[in-house]
Amino acid sequence: MENKRCIASEKLCETGFSYTLSLINGKYKMTILYTLMEFTVVRYNELQRYIKGISYKTLSLSLKELENDGLIIRKEYPQIPPKVEYSLSERGKSLMPILDGMCEWGDKNRM
Repeated sequence: MENKRCIASEKLCETGFSYTLSLINGKYKMTILYTLMEFTVVRYNELQRYIKGISYKTLSLSLKELENDGLIIRKEYPQIPPKVEYSLSERGKSLMPILDGMCEWGDKNRM
């Protein structure tokens, strides 16, 4: 007997897809992760200049959420003026094959 799934008895919010999407959802989170993948260690102002059009508030909020979710590391240096650098955590690095796949798909399918 074939075990057929029924949509009525399942919930999208209980899937791995939904969980992953909840971590990277947002206009700029994937862009921030991509930037850290490409440049390894990046300072706040460098991120803001690289990602054209992102506001100070949006960048700050996105970085805080990515840090709280364990995808990036924020390293603050005790100096004046303050110096803060961002990089991918091991957990964030584990997402990179997915980003690589998206980049490859985009290169092949760009019109």
